Amino acid sequence: MIQNIRKNEFESLIKSSKPVLADFYAEWCSPCRMLSPVIEEIGDKYKAYFETVKVNVDENPELTERYGVSGIPALLLFKDGNEILRMSGVQTEERIISAISEKTGESFV
Repeated sequence: MIQNIRKNEFESLIKSSKPVLADFYAEWCSPCRMLSPVIEEIGDKYKAYFETVKVNVDENPELTERYGVSGIPALLLFKDGNEILRMSGVQTEERIISAISEKTGESFV
């Protein structure tokens, strides 16, 4: 299960050289619920390559505002404290992994 993360943990985690995929979501959001099993699968399958965390926008309004998340679900990929990828809406696993691979230069085989 992917960890729900709070502001203080998030800020230190994204500074890591290991990329971090953050899923900004809300419990009441139907598209977020549709994307959730995809994110769980990605988190399990690719944990050797990057961390995957969930950020509840209702519980973390500061993070939501700080990173300019205006629509959910939103996937943000961070490396060394910098946002290197942003995807909005429901996505397929293949599309997410392809975008992460392109941005990080990693080949996920």
